[in-house]
Amino acid sequence: MISKRYEKGSIILTSNKTFSEWGQVFGDEVLATAILDRLLHHCEVVPINGNSYRLKNRLQAIERDTDVA
Repeated sequence: MISKRYEKGSIILTSNKTFSEWGQVFGDEVLATAILDRLLHHCEVVPINGNSYRLKNRLQAIERDTDVA
């Protein structure tokens, strides 16, 4: 998918993994490097730091369920 979209259109991608962890995610350092090379060629990286909004809501739901029981 990345190769087909390369220099043909925009891609918005979010991840909770650092670039250095992508080799583990894909199980292949060479593949991860090729994907990152294409993704980062004409990109703007916007790091978002902070707690996960979804995780926060999930933890609140668990706490409510625990309080009820």
